[in-house]
Amino acid sequence: MEKGSCSMKKIELLSPAGDYKSLEMAIDAGADAVYVSLKSYGARAFAPNFTMDEIKSAIKLCHLYGVRLYVTMNTLVKDTEVDDFLEKVKFLYLEGVDALIMQDLGMICLVRQMYPDLEIHASTQFNNSSKDTLILLKKLGVKRAVLSRELSIDEIKMMDVDIEKEIFIHGALCVSYSGCCLFSSMIGHRSGNRGECTGCCRLPYKLETNGKIVNSGYLLSMKELNTTKRIKELLNSGVCSLKIEGRMKSSSYVYFITKFYRMLIDGVDVDIDKEEEKLKILFNREFTFGHLFNINDSNLLNTKSPNHQGKTIGKVISVNKNKIKIKLDYPLHQEDGIRFMESKKGLVVNFLYDKNNKLTSCAENICYVDNKIGLTSLDKVNLTSSKVLEKEILAYEKRKVDVSFKLVTKASEPLKLIVSDGTNKVLLTGKIVAKALNSPTTEDRIRKQLQKTNDTVYRVKDITVDMDEQLFIPIKELNEIRREILDKLTELRTKVKEKRICDVNFSKLDVEVLPAKSILVNDLANFLKAIDDKYDRIYVTKKDIYDKYKNKYPNIYYSGRRNLLNVCFYEKNLIHDICLSKTKNDICDYTFNVFNRYTVYYLHKMGYKCVTLSLELTYEDIKLLQKEFVATFGFKPNLEVFALGRAELMIIKGDLLKCRDTSFLIDSKNRRFPVFYDGVYTHVYNYFKRNKLDFYEHNLDEVSLRVDTTFM
Repeated sequence: MEKGSCSMKKIELLSPAGDYKSLEMAIDAGADAVYVSLKSYGARAFAPNFTMDEIKSAIKLCHLYGVRLYVTMNTLVKDTEVDDFLEKVKFLYLEGVDALIMQDLGMICLVRQMYPDLEIHASTQFNNSSKDTLILLKKLGVKRAVLSRELSIDEIKMMDVDIEKEIFIHGALCVSYSGCCLFSSMIGHRSGNRGECTGCCRLPYKLETNGKIVNSGYLLSMKELNTTKRIKELLNSGVCSLKIEGRMKSSSYVYFITKFYRMLIDGVDVDIDKEEEKLKILFNREFTFGHLFNINDSNLLNTKSPNHQGKTIGKVISVNKNKIKIKLDYPLHQEDGIRFMESKKGLVVNFLYDKNNKLTSCAENICYVDNKIGLTSLDKVNLTSSKVLEKEILAYEKRKVDVSFKLVTKASEPLKLIVSDGTNKVLLTGKIVAKALNSPTTEDRIRKQLQKTNDTVYRVKDITVDMDEQLFIPIKELNEIRREILDKLTELRTKVKEKRICDVNFSKLDVEVLPAKSILVNDLANFLKAIDDKYDRIYVTKKDIYDKYKNKYPNIYYSGRRNLLNVCFYEKNLIHDICLSKTKNDICDYTFNVFNRYTVYYLHKMGYKCVTLSLELTYEDIKLLQKEFVATFGFKPNLEVFALGRAELMIIKGDLLKCRDTSFLIDSKNRRFPVFYDGVYTHVYNYFKRNKLDFYEHNLDEVSLRVDTTFM
């Protein structure tokens, strides 16, 4: 068995819930675990999410059904938020949450020390793309890594680290590596790393290459991940958990997609094509297998539309200002939602007319709908919501917990009832049983009374009765002991275990603060100029330059590629993937998403001589971080900031844009974003140069300043 694999135990089906109704429906659909968020610190800030009271109820409900509950605390945390963040972590821990899904490195390290029994999962926002990242997480005591959606099954199998691995199997895909996208933050001033993504990748762009527009449309909009047809391969991939995305989607969608995968995982004979047609109605942006199976890049994007597509059901054959005439290939019902694909207009069918223009509740061939949207052209018609499908989904059976009873009753001895759910067992002793004077209680009657559990979450699968003959047991007593013992079982199933809380002490580290002027260069000309300009640190992206000059210039560092399966270390490095330092001469890049003093501290403790702060921090954030760092740890940190240059907004696996030579993405405001493909990844850079040299020089003490010459 591979390290970190789960081939010897049941693979978990993990479902999303953006609200309490979705949680209930995910449980009833057969989820093994559900992930939710509080009103803050979750990477889906615009979902309804859960109040503190709802979370308490949710934990009990999940545990009653034997379902694990995970809470996403997977945003980056500023120093002003640390106390509140930790207060919520403590609350969740004491209430018995099964795991927290986290992104912030400093908070992960601190929480692991404070609550060593609290299970932590590293969010996909942590950018779990490299084996070295998993090695670090294992060392920190993180139980599970939610792997980057860019990894293929073959690559996952190569990451032989003894840590649980979780993968996404369905739902929305980010075009950029998660945790690596600064597009929303830099352009829309809402951070994707803090749960407020504006969805820049769902907007239209033009691609200009060598001065000519060569493509246009929704050039960054990914299709929906859908692995229903390849689930067997995923079950044999060595991962522990199969995760569905969808905290922003409806409860009906959550139920349907959970039930769909539940049946597939359990080996139920399912007509996948038929179910997929229903899925198209519920939500789809067209479907893709994603990166899991090394498919062609062209199958990942839907450049025509970023929205829910629905299912094609017919076409408009005539239209006037009052009515739209449609020829159907699939039934249409009153109150269904439809979209006209070319015009991008949609409506709810409040009134539906048959071929004779008579009101009807269902049409299957020719029909009319009111033209309340001003449609003027013939168009393709898609079904985007279905009242019939909604009713079908809502007619589901509630989930039950199987139990077995054993009743032992002997003359002149107390009645004994035992209930077991396969893991927990409860014994209750009743009153002394007497001989019957005339009408003894039969075994059949006992079984009938013990079966009466319909008003509970329990379903009786087996009853064993061991009784003497000619005994009398009052029916009222049987009912009371049945109710009481099931209540005791519920208490046992939902009981929160004793919790351990540890004090945290911080050792003073030997950190040398050497404010420097640094520069990143991509070619020999800029490197030689940096030498002449006397930069204290020079980061070079070309290995041949590094090898040629490393012995002559001790201030040269190698800046390798990001998101490699194995991080490459040389004598001195600018490291981009979160991992342990190996040389004690390493500097971590802004790609580590360093947001608070604790992340800086733990990175220094891991051996990094200098820590580059996140580009998303303001001047005020940095000043506070410096102040709080000294107050907390008793020494000064060695920090660097990106001061001048174009920020990398996205790093995308593959050649999705087909950009060549000098290329730009151009948005609706005519902003020009440089893009290039390096043979492995596509890089998108900001349309303007960040210039904070004077700002930082005059206001920040003892901080290194970096210039980046990329697209200067």
